[in-house]
Amino acid sequence: MREVVERFGADRLALAASWQKETAVLVDLVQRFAPEARIFTLDTGVLFPQSYAVWRKVEEHYGIKVESWKGEWVDGLWDVDPDRCCTLRKVIPLQEALADADCWLTGLRRDQSPERADTPELAWDDRHGLYKAVPLATWTDKDVWNYIFERDLPYNELHDQGYSSIGCTHCTLAGAGRAGRWAGTAKSECGLHG
Repeated sequence: MREVVERFGADRLALAASWQKETAVLVDLVQRFAPEARIFTLDTGVLFPQSYAVWRKVEEHYGIKVESWKGEWVDGLWDVDPDRCCTLRKVIPLQEALADADCWLTGLRRDQSPERADTPELAWDDRHGLYKAVPLATWTDKDVWNYIFERDLPYNELHDQGYSSIGCTHCTLAGAGRAGRWAGTAKSECGLHG
């Protein structure tokens, strides 16, 4: 994290908060090492109540305001065209949120799925036209939880209910790894990372 701050400057960084456990760690690291960095979230309009609750808790805990970016909301689109739904609610707003940044921070981890196994810690992101830093790329699930509990950080209570990965209400079930995301379909990623 320090290297990313030194390379880009804190005011040129943007953290995408997904309200999963990795967000708890990254927000804390940003507040410790780069408090001038922007923190934003993609409010799809169908986040879990627990995600909205931890968003408020994080703002209160650190005394910050998290930016909210919203895309076009088309009810029921998740059932007929989940890829288009993710594009409208996540991908397009992400592009807008990153417009003024030189580097964005994400909570991807290599152990989350086979698609993420080769995730670099820092790389040029052709898709979004800036660098993407992945400070937790080599962290394990245990590393993340240890950090959260050692620092008594607010985290999404859905994790206590068996949700390992958390997204929108219509596309996320409880389950290990990313098994609960778009369960029963071939879809495994929303399109933010490729």
